[in-house]
Amino acid sequence: MTAATNGRDQSPADEVSSLWDRFKATGEDRAREALIIQYSPLVKFVAGRVGVGLPRNVDQADLVSYGIFGLIDAIDKFEPDRGFKFETYAINRIKGAILDELRALDWVPRSVRARAREIERSLAELEHRLQRTPSDDELARHMGNSVDELRDALAEISNLGIVALDEVLAPDSSNSLGDMVADSMGAGPEAAFQKEETRRILADAINRLPDRERLVLTLYYYEGLTLAEIGDVLGVTESRVCQIHAKSVMSLRNRMTEPSYR
Repeated sequence: MTAATNGRDQSPADEVSSLWDRFKATGEDRAREALIIQYSPLVKFVAGRVGVGLPRNVDQADLVSYGIFGLIDAIDKFEPDRGFKFETYAINRIKGAILDELRALDWVPRSVRARAREIERSLAELEHRLQRTPSDDELARHMGNSVDELRDALAEISNLGIVALDEVLAPDSSNSLGDMVADSMGAGPEAAFQKEETRRILADAINRLPDRERLVLTLYYYEGLTLAEIGDVLGVTESRVCQIHAKSVMSLRNRMTEPSYR
């Protein structure tokens, strides 16, 4: 029986493992290309999630092409011997590449960014005063708006993708909240400690959110449900889930940058 020795009887997992061995040992272009093809569905998956709610002028095909660069970067830098799952590592790289390109294009209207900053600033003021996450009614009243106006703004901000766990924790930080959700590839003991400490802080900040807001983040980022599916679970519309998501992430960013947390 020589088939097994020439690779014909290898399982798909064994074949992928062989590709990794060849690529990492020799840098062979054919093995690299085969790995790109093998994992290309990840790019479509991530692009689909990032693209939900984006303006119509943002082409899905463009998101995929941005994501391919992230996949290639992930394949080049991945170290199989570390024991991490490639899919987890690659998804963060792909998502980061797409978001970096979108930020570079600066496709979000300035008025929407200004509105987001206004809401986040008001949210921080109320959280500091109340020592808890304010209700929509309290936040709207503080801003001099109606609840409907606040929720419309939150929905628009969330749909444009400028509040997500992929956003950086703070202007002077290279880590993102999204990096903390999945396994990461630390460069060494110090980096691993920093990642673990940030993960602990993030978990504590999430646990301090109201039940519904905590559930939305858990279902979306940890369980991989879509906003529509989360709406079915909660018995609310997808638009309402967008509003809850946007407010939750703003609250998290405020808490993660509080002096008591750093």
